Amino acid sequence: MIRGSLPALVTPFKNGELDLVALKKLVDWHIAEGSHGIVPVGTTGESPTLSHAEHQRVIEDVVAAAAGRVPVIAGAGSNNTVEGISLMRHAEKVGATAALVVTPYYNKPTQAGLVAHYTALHDCCQLPIIIYNIPGRSVVDMMPDTMGTLAKLPRIIGVKDATGKIERVSQQRATCGKEFIQLSGEDATALGFNAHGGTGCISVTANVAPRLCSEFQEATLAGDYAKALEYQDRLMPLHEAIFIEPGLVGAKYGLSLLGLCSEEVRLPLVGLTDPTKARIRDAMRHAGLIN
Repeated sequence: MIRGSLPALVTPFKNGELDLVALKKLVDWHIAEGSHGIVPVGTTGESPTLSHAEHQRVIEDVVAAAAGRVPVIAGAGSNNTVEGISLMRHAEKVGATAALVVTPYYNKPTQAGLVAHYTALHDCCQLPIIIYNIPGRSVVDMMPDTMGTLAKLPRIIGVKDATGKIERVSQQRATCGKEFIQLSGEDATALGFNAHGGTGCISVTANVAPRLCSEFQEATLAGDYAKALEYQDRLMPLHEAIFIEPGLVGAKYGLSLLGLCSEEVRLPLVGLTDPTKARIRDAMRHAGLIN
């Protein structure tokens, strides 16, 4: 079952190259800290600036490091359907549990185009697909009725919803069915998302606070929203601070404070400004992650 806290894993670099030693350590750490799954090479994993060979290597190494202990949902999205098919087939070949497929960015397809795109990816292999709907970045919003159409396909199993519209969970329960997996793609509203019927979060903050995010998710899934709210109060400053600048840059800085990977990112992203670093340090102290 794909549920709970699933870190949208950063891709660690060292001197411009993949840091595969740090990558394996991150996977082991996340599993030890209670993460319910790992999501490599999504946009938080800097997929736009990885070569195809690097993209494939990261997925291979994460699957190997996880060794079946938790689900691995491999980033396989593209605005090029043919490229997406290639990424899907590779993820299936190396043993990923499912694929995370973002709505095609820049092209601005119609709803019919979205159906055709996802149907082609669905039909290319046997790997289950989680739709990633993030209109703020892809400039196209998959509407609940369209998602309901795709949910009829046997291997379209869920959505990572980063619309920020909490009501979408209820709307998608109506169009896609109650068994359709709904995962939040926005840390700050994950509490309300689960209250509406969601069952987890593909989380940027979980890169830095995996145990807290895991325990937060467990509380919501057990229906203990009083306990979940206590976790929310601890985590909210970190949710906000990490996203002052691009979230993956904030996550890598937080991980660097924990000694788990470098701050290094690839252009056009750059390192954080000093005021943002200070906000992240303060938020990590508030959450009890550093002294």
